[in-house]
Amino acid sequence: MEGMNNGLPCGGAAVCKSAMCRTQEGRFYGLRAKIGVWGSENIGHSQVSGACIAAFSQQAEGVNTFEVGFHVFPELYNNSDVHFYTFWTRDAYSKTGCYNLRCPGFVPASGAALYPGQAVAPTSSYNGEDRYIIISLHTDPDTGDWVVYRDDLDTPSFLGHFPRDLCPDMTGSASRVAWSGFVSYPKNGRGPPMGSGHFAEEGDRRAAYFKNMKLFDSKGHAQDPVPSSLECMADRLECYDRSLVYLAVKDGYLFYYGGPAGCVG
Repeated sequence: MEGMNNGLPCGGAAVCKSAMCRTQEGRFYGLRAKIGVWGSENIGHSQVSGACIAAFSQQAEGVNTFEVGFHVFPELYNNSDVHFYTFWTRDAYSKTGCYNLRCPGFVPASGAALYPGQAVAPTSSYNGEDRYIIISLHTDPDTGDWVVYRDDLDTPSFLGHFPRDLCPDMTGSASRVAWSGFVSYPKNGRGPPMGSGHFAEEGDRRAAYFKNMKLFDSKGHAQDPVPSSLECMADRLECYDRSLVYLAVKDGYLFYYGGPAGCVG
């Protein structure tokens, strides 16, 4: 996906890196994850650090993407808070798409428990409090739209939807879905921390994670992923890494990811 990292636009002046697990090519109807929420107080104005779940398909005109997650993006918000965000494009961001509600696209639900661009606090702390939000992104079997829910409350809370007309080639399904940590930073600069700023091997309460990973079937039912069918990768293992996906008794299928600030190139 030249020019972008799982939906994150990267122009000629930016570098994008990710640590992610994604499905192989096929037909997919959505995904869910418990996402650990980490802040990044010392991030630079032109840097980005975040985590997302995404559905995408490669077409002749570029990558079609629907994406939701959490990021620190000072250039977008003029602060270093963690924000819930939505994103879409149907041509790898060359002409279409935007974050949140900066163009017609994502339709938020009335009274939603999270609103695009909303700041999220408090965040997780190293070896301390574990703060998380469970988000799902999947197709509506009746309409073909992509719907977004928050699933860590007493009952699932509908946050809104991406209308199917935004990316007609993704009506009802996508060719891949992914769970991804990511960063972006200027060329010739140094990268910000990803996740907690610590490598995956540090594990619980120290490294960032995606837990209780699920895939959705065509009827909207959640199912466990098959780890052997997932492709897990990191763009620069010496800077940002990820663990393999494995099964934990309490947390279902999960993986850890992240890395410190200072990556060059």
